[in-house]
Amino acid sequence: MGEFVIKMPDVGEGVAEAELVEWHVKPGDPVREDMILAAVMTDKATVEIPSPVNGTVLWLGAEIGDTVAVKAPLVRIEIAGEGEATPALDEKPVAKAEEKPAVKAETAAPVAKPAQPAKVELKTPAPAANGVHVSPERLEKALASPAVRQRARDSGVDLRQVTGSGPAGRISHDDLDQFLARGAQPAAAPAGLARKTAVDEIKVTGLRRRIAEKMTLSTSRIPHITYVEEVDMTALEDLRTMMNRDRKPDQPKLTILPYLMRALVRAIADLPGVNSTFDDGAGIISRHHAVHIGIATQTPAGLTVPVVRHAEARGIWDCAVELNRLAEAARTGTATRDELTGSTITISSLGALGGIVSTPVINHPEVAIVGVNKLAVRPVWDGTQFVPRKIMNLSSSFDHRVIDGWDAATFVQRLKTLLETPALIFVEA
Repeated sequence: MGEFVIKMPDVGEGVAEAELVEWHVKPGDPVREDMILAAVMTDKATVEIPSPVNGTVLWLGAEIGDTVAVKAPLVRIEIAGEGEATPALDEKPVAKAEEKPAVKAETAAPVAKPAQPAKVELKTPAPAANGVHVSPERLEKALASPAVRQRARDSGVDLRQVTGSGPAGRISHDDLDQFLARGAQPAAAPAGLARKTAVDEIKVTGLRRRIAEKMTLSTSRIPHITYVEEVDMTALEDLRTMMNRDRKPDQPKLTILPYLMRALVRAIADLPGVNSTFDDGAGIISRHHAVHIGIATQTPAGLTVPVVRHAEARGIWDCAVELNRLAEAARTGTATRDELTGSTITISSLGALGGIVSTPVINHPEVAIVGVNKLAVRPVWDGTQFVPRKIMNLSSSFDHRVIDGWDAATFVQRLKTLLETPALIFVEA
């Protein structure tokens, strides 16, 4: 028997390290070729590391939340046959299986594969009856995939009553099958109310840590000014309804966002300073001619900002197609690093959830962000009577070091004019 050492692969050009966000195995687990061992993250892009061999896990080289350098030893696997070399003696294992004499070999891991955003790992493990370590949250919310959860709901099974055999007590389809085969009955509803004293300690890792770092950077270094204006969207909504009714089968359904993206392009032509990034360390403002619009998107793992590049060269339908494609890639965790970086101005849309005002945080190092709020029918005085109009607020924030209040208000008023008179969006400059 020998050992096969998998190293942290090169996960991107210019990337020297990555954060470990999820283990799919533990020491002692059997693995097969192409089985996913771990997930790592860098710059919001998550990649999975597969096993190139069949064998048994002997050693894990990092813990969840650790930053691992490229080419650093990550996993040791016992394999049939001899190895080629002996790993360095100063490598410090995080955990290992029973010691076995073997000749050891090293090799770099194969190219990593795009992955789903990693789930949050909990801090303090507790041993389960089957010897698998289970987190405190396991008592409140069982660890299982969405498919397993759906099967449990359909079968009326409380997953907290099922013993998981996977890493960290994760419940698989096989665990659920065995539980159902034992004649388990649907969980009974709790009788009465009871006090709860449990406290879940959640380690901030992966995408959630990136978001925390980004928001801290933005709010600590950028003096925000937020300007709110209401916009009469009645004419644009009438136009949108008509265009959706007459759209071709291969065209996506239009939302407000493609119109807002085109309006941003037109408004930026009048006030180009808004489409800038500010390197406050070097004291340089970069005013961009290309309009790369970031779209803040909520995903199961947290907030990401996919980027619609060169919006200045896209029409309404093209904006809608690219917007849908990027949103789906972000939600499924398949968006590439290039698709998540390089924006010059950002749109944040919370309108679907309601709310009439927000204070959006600027996506550093940009200098402006436009927030979309709830659209609602409100009575508006037209000089002689109140008439129903479809009104929506825009809540926009600006970097006050770069954008003066007057320019911020002028920019928003230009957006208001374009959205209230949507024909102007289509008029050539």
